[in-house]
Amino acid sequence: MGIPASPKAAGAAARSGLKQRIVTALVLVPLLLAAMFMLPNMAWALLMSVAAALGSMEWGRLAGYRRGGCTLFAVAVTATCLGFIGLTYSTPSFAAITASVTVLLYVVALLFWAIAAPLWLFRGWRATQPLLLGVAGWIVLVPAWLAIVSLQNAPRFLLAALFAVWIADIAAYFAGRRFGRRKLAPQISPGKTWEGVAGAFAAVVIYALLASFVLQPSASFYDRTGMLFFFLALTVLGIVGDLFESWIKRGAGAKDSGNLLPGHGGVLDRVDSLTAALPFAALYFLPALR
Repeated sequence: MGIPASPKAAGAAARSGLKQRIVTALVLVPLLLAAMFMLPNMAWALLMSVAAALGSMEWGRLAGYRRGGCTLFAVAVTATCLGFIGLTYSTPSFAAITASVTVLLYVVALLFWAIAAPLWLFRGWRATQPLLLGVAGWIVLVPAWLAIVSLQNAPRFLLAALFAVWIADIAAYFAGRRFGRRKLAPQISPGKTWEGVAGAFAAVVIYALLASFVLQPSASFYDRTGMLFFFLALTVLGIVGDLFESWIKRGAGAKDSGNLLPGHGGVLDRVDSLTAALPFAALYFLPALR
């Protein structure tokens, strides 16, 4: 039987983990932002396809697939992404069809994250059917990939959505550590608290007000109010995405989806909130992207 770690040792481990997270973020975020603003859309789409392929391998392992099953699922997700790239940059008629299918997939993703995923969590479903988990993983990954590729055509909108999710995540972490008392979902993710959620919403409200003046400097009061509710909705979806991935990991008996990113775990651990938030962001900004 192991000896429980002392509070001092646990605190030191938490500080070490936080330091790793910060160092990794300081390296990756500038590279991501440089690629977002400098790469042509096709190159960005190919780069994001690599991330989708890595995330799909992690999902396959969480779903309990054997190596062949993980590879097959990763091939299916990657082939979908490459197929969309090929059709988008082919003839105008194919591009128009692809655009319509993309919007449909955004709606499917929004329905999944707004209805199916919360119900899944509320009921505490422990899905074991390979096909169901494969379909869920495809819905988690492909619409989010489409969204991040589409939004890169107007990087300021993508950056606004990313910052909203990141700010909510950071604020929830520190508010939860400082004030956290009441557990949000102890059976899913014991570390998350309602106080952390409140901190996330408070930070996003401030951010949304500032972002509305940058993105829509001459907007009316109603437009700014609409953008505020948009960012709050992104925050809610991000929380659902975070909890959903935590539940899938708990079902797989895994702490992280992988170990690719020091201090952060795997790709899915870093994009869990984004997979839920970005399709809705792409829908919201769709008129400006056309």
